Amino acid sequence: MPAPANVMSESENVAPSSDQAANTRGGSNRLSVVLAVLLLAGVGAAGWWYVNQPPAAAAAGAEAVGTTHTGLLPFEPFIVNLSDAGGRRYLRASILLVVPDQRTANRIEENALRYSRIRSAILELLTTQKSDDLGTPEGRAALKHAIAETAKQAGQVDVRDVLFNEFVVQ
Repeated sequence: MPAPANVMSESENVAPSSDQAANTRGGSNRLSVVLAVLLLAGVGAAGWWYVNQPPAAAAAGAEAVGTTHTGLLPFEPFIVNLSDAGGRRYLRASILLVVPDQRTANRIEENALRYSRIRSAILELLTTQKSDDLGTPEGRAALKHAIAETAKQAGQVDVRDVLFNEFVVQ
């Protein structure tokens, strides 16, 4: 009786030859090599990009002030009565002046007379303010501009910006 056509003979049901197995393993080896080369290229590119980026702090400071060569001149907090009717409102503000470089800021701080003149002029300016004006962004921007101009005149210094660390009107 002849064997059915869909049944495989014993000779056909053998493992693939060693040449076929080598071809299958060789294909997966090539794929592994290609993936390893791509991974190493990606790591190398990421490393090059990381090394050639500017420091984040310097970039952020440059955006905030406009240049990386600046200094900060801090003042003790100002607490003043505002010029509102009744004199019941006050302002507490911590102010930093942005000057051309830190050496300039240090020289001003070390010169007690010059530093006191700037502080006194800012104090006098703050006492002329009204709480309604300081409650708006436009009013605070105008105050910053006025502080910069006042400090320039009083201390003969190039003030590039005015920063508030604290600003409370009560």
